[in-house]
Amino acid sequence: MSEIKLTEFSHGGGCGCKISPKILDDILKSQLSVPDNANLLVGNHSKDDAAAYDLGNGVALISTTDFFMPIVDDAFDFGRIASANAISDVYAMGGKPIMAIAILGWPVNILPAELARQVIEGSRSICAEAGIPLAGGHSIDTKEPMFGLAVSGLVNITNLKTNNSARKNDLLYITKPIGVGILATAQKRKLLTPEHATLLVKQLTTLNKIGEQLGKIEGVHAMTDITGFGVLGHLIEMTEGSKLSADLYYDRLRLVPGLQDYLAQKVVPDSTRRNWGSYGDKVEVHESVNVQDIYDILPDPQTNGGLLVSVSPNSAAEVEALFKENGLQDFCVPVGRMTEERRKTVFVVKGPSE
Repeated sequence: MSEIKLTEFSHGGGCGCKISPKILDDILKSQLSVPDNANLLVGNHSKDDAAAYDLGNGVALISTTDFFMPIVDDAFDFGRIASANAISDVYAMGGKPIMAIAILGWPVNILPAELARQVIEGSRSICAEAGIPLAGGHSIDTKEPMFGLAVSGLVNITNLKTNNSARKNDLLYITKPIGVGILATAQKRKLLTPEHATLLVKQLTTLNKIGEQLGKIEGVHAMTDITGFGVLGHLIEMTEGSKLSADLYYDRLRLVPGLQDYLAQKVVPDSTRRNWGSYGDKVEVHESVNVQDIYDILPDPQTNGGLLVSVSPNSAAEVEALFKENGLQDFCVPVGRMTEERRKTVFVVKGPSE
């Protein structure tokens, strides 16, 4: 079993499997007129992390699903990562997860059932960490292994956060380092060092639990998690949805260790280029910033990435205090700012003085 490497049985991995933003927009276009549902607080009218439905008692049901192909070789870790990533959508809406249902695709004639069992066990371990049951699921025979969850959560409607409600002059925070798509690609190419492999799994399996606490802060105006479209893609969704633009302070972004070493070896996920091709025309890069870094790092597809949080300056101290309480003191420095709508959606600069 230990000799089987799951990433060798799939053409993509993690949130790098996502369809590009441009193609996804084409897929979601519809001529059908669907009647509005007064209880549907968040649905297809926005590009949010999950749907939210008003239960009529001041509480909303959050519903989401996420699945992908292996981003790591170990089956147990794959189950943990896919599950943490799916649960993150509930946290990104300010909610509390309550239950999960498994989604499993398995090439039963190629890979042993025991490996699939390990994937499920990994999922159970993360669900237990989140305090929720893995209550059931559905499986099919597929050409490539895939796994994920459908997750339900609850949130007081007053605490519900969306990705299209940022306000001008809000400060932007990110709660995890950037660059795991590059590390995952290095692993697939057998270039990842054991030290960085350990760091990769640790970040990919870390739950974004702080999202539930952030949801209770009134000055947190908007929130999303950074996944397959990269930092730029999810920031663009936030700015466009809020009818604003943003300055992104490149020098303040925290990057995963070893990133430049792998970039020097030309280790870049294919989906990085697809992401940039979908939204690069909406980005302006200041001349003081290394443009190649922008192309390689900011569109890098993240799996179970950090939360991107848009915060009123008046609530910055409260948010930073919460970060410190949760061991996120390294992320207390704002990495950007929301501005009025300008000729481009995101302006990448070295720092706030420019």
